[in-house]
This record gives sequence, structure tokens and C-alpha cells, in this order.
Amino acid sequence: MAGREMFTDLLLDKLGRSRASIEGQWRHPAGSHIRHFVVDELLPVELCRRIHDAFPSNASGFFRRDSFRERKKTATDLAVLDPILSDITYAFQDRRVVDLIGSAVGMPALEPDPLLYAAGLSMMFKGDFLNPHIDNSHDRERRRYRRLNLLYYVSPDWTLEDGGNFELWDGRRTSAKTIVSATNRLVAMETNRTSWHGVSPVRAARARCCVSTYYFSRQSPDATDYFHVTSFTGRPGERWRRVLGAADNALRGAIARVFKAGRGRNRVNAPKN
Repeated sequence: MAGREMFTDLLLDKLGRSRASIEGQWRHPAGSHIRHFVVDELLPVELCRRIHDAFPSNASGFFRRDSFRERKKTATDLAVLDPILSDITYAFQDRRVVDLIGSAVGMPALEPDPLLYAAGLSMMFKGDFLNPHIDNSHDRERRRYRRLNLLYYVSPDWTLEDGGNFELWDGRRTSAKTIVSATNRLVAMETNRTSWHGVSPVRAARARCCVSTYYFSRQSPDATDYFHVTSFTGRPGERWRRVLGAADNALRGAIARVFKAGRGRNRVNAPKN
């Protein structure tokens, strides 16, 4: 637990000192209708490097997703990986960190998700991408709404030219604000029915490594009762992906409503004490 507690203390310190910036970015999200914030130099440089180096170079233990929607590798079974990856992941799940972030963004009822449903670790290699999409509206048991998405990037010296950068899309999915997946950067965004986002194709000949976290709440983002699966569309000019995406979203949504099953439902991590 010492490693996890160390990361938790570091997160509480950095986020606490960044609170005014977080609040300002959240109230006035420049370049996007989606509320979000960015915190750079989240952890000491050496710790960020150690986290990156703990990712397996061949993505051993990761699950491959490869379709017209996305291409990436993800992992939630942290027990088979270097303990530092579990420590940083669960530091983000610490109740004190959740409460601090929730207070800063005006979501005091946020809850962590120790199961890491749809969260955990991701690695993207040259040619990998994530098309514009909105996330699944709920947690694994459909008892809570997904409210906040946190992404911590650790690949050294990552630049705009390397691709694999985070995108916040407008409602019509015609243009996007790009946020570079820069080293030691935390990006957080709200998740709701209009929070379209994606990842540009990776151009670098090395892995883009990310620690991802979701927070949930019992309250709906817009005070209405709704449900949707993770829904994808194409980029501007990709008409066939948009048509296929609409059909695919409708089919998967219908199946999920009838059978209460969906993408990644069984790919969760054992709860940690």
C-alpha cells in the first residue's frame, strides 16, 4: 500500500495547488462545448518515467480492440503487471482524490469505480486510433451514470506530430479541439450525451501509454433518465463510417437493452481494499 499512498498524497498535493486553474478551465472550456481541464507536470518526472517504463513493451496482458470504431490495446487485469501500474491507477480511485476533483468541478456526489469498468490502462501503437464517440452512459451494473473521464499520459517527449492526441469534437462532429497527449499530463472531461471525443491516429513508431479512470454518480448529468452504449461515428469525410456507425450503435444498443450486456462487461479488475 505504500506506493499507492505515495501516489495518492502526490495527487492530492498537485491537484490541491492546481484547484484555481481547474475551476477556471472547467467554467470556461476554451475551444469546446465539453467541460474539461488539463493539469501538466502531474507527478515528479522520475515517477512518470517509472510508470511509463512499467508498461510492457509488447503489450503483454493487454486486450486488443480492432474494428472500424477503434484500434488499441487495453488492460484491467492489473495483477499480472508491474505493481506501480496498479498503484497509480488506484490512487486516482482514492476517495480523497475523487472528492477533491468532484468539489473543484461542482460534482460533489462523484463515486470511484474499483472494478475499472472500461478504464484501466491503454497502449496505442502506430496506426492505432479512436474514432469520435460518446462513452457508455452507465457503470457495469447500470446503477450509476458515467460523469467524468480522467486520462493520464506518460509516454516521454510526446508531441502533436506523434499523433495519438486527444480530441474534443463539436456536436456535429465536424471539427475538434486537439489536446496533445503530452508527457505527465492529466486531462479530465465530463461525460454525457453530447461529449463526443476521440484519439487521432498514432504516427509515432512507439507506444502511446495512458492511465484512464472514470467517476460515476447516481445523478444523471441532465436530470433525465437515459441509457446508451458507447456510440461511434466517422470523422469528417468518412461517410461510410458514419453510416455504419449509426447502424452499429442502434444494433448494439438494442441488444444491450434486451440482454443487459455490452462491450467489456466482463473485462473488469478485482476490487482492491
